[in-house]
Amino acid sequence: MTLERIVVGPMQVNCYILGSPDTAEAIVIDPGAEPEKIQRRLKQSGLGVKYIVNTHGHIDHIGANAYFNAAVHIHRLDVQFLKNPQLNLSDMLGLSYSLPAQIVPLEEGQRLQVGEISLKVIHTPGHTPGGICLDAGKICFTGDTLFAKGIGRTDFPTASEKELLHSIRKKLFSLKDEVIIYPGHGPSSTIGEEKKNNTFL
Repeated sequence: MTLERIVVGPMQVNCYILGSPDTAEAIVIDPGAEPEKIQRRLKQSGLGVKYIVNTHGHIDHIGANAYFNAAVHIHRLDVQFLKNPQLNLSDMLGLSYSLPAQIVPLEEGQRLQVGEISLKVIHTPGHTPGGICLDAGKICFTGDTLFAKGIGRTDFPTASEKELLHSIRKKLFSLKDEVIIYPGHGPSSTIGEEKKNNTFL
């Protein structure tokens, strides 16, 4: 498995490319903006896009979905975000984003498989109702649920601080301390580090 992080858009979203050398296919997580930049990296690596996965349905994480010829996977509770500019917050930016591409709803415990890559869906509501993290064993993609020394915002209409904290403590903190987290914004960390030093928790 290969892993690349590409920081995209004005909100500096971490877009991740997980590539399988065996199949020359990739899972692209949260292509929020700058699709040409993402596509160049894919081409340089000799990878085609198998799946697009959104950790949640906010515009900064979904903005470039339609550029790629692949179905978009998102938790079923955030499917509506991809079609509703108020929910995905694009209307706050003077935009009106609605995804025309095929959408595949995800559920807790479901797995996405590409070659040797296997991602398990962890439903972590709080930042949005359908927020998810993606567990790949030794690493976990945490979207806007858990950051290095931070947590996702809960001041949006569909957010819940109580649910977010529960998601982190009961689900993410059940992972091994050495698991590396790759969040939606900012640097990586580990589960153990966040248990010890994340002041929000």
